[in-house]
Amino acid sequence: MADSFDARRQLLGAARRFLLEGGPPAAAASTNPPRLTLATLEKPRMSRSRERILANLDDMYREAFERAKTTEDESGMKALDFSYRREQLYFEILLDVRDAIEKR
Repeated sequence: MADSFDARRQLLGAARRFLLEGGPPAAAASTNPPRLTLATLEKPRMSRSRERILANLDDMYREAFERAKTTEDESGMKALDFSYRREQLYFEILLDVRDAIEKR
């Protein structure tokens, strides 16, 4: 019983440190995906470039479009094409806002 109590205490201590210190230690942070913390929001530059974001969007939709093309799903290809163009426009608007905020 005492072992489970100590384990819980260690877990709660780790959670408290994680929440109060703003994230995992620096060594672990490099292997994990970025998290939205106060320290991240205060950084002057965003981590992903405009080109990288749009290239990721393009890759994602290209894969889905190719799958729809192999199954000869015309309506799926049309829906993917429209969705891609719409999301590309949304991302470009958000990236413009991000760039404007960074310049302030």
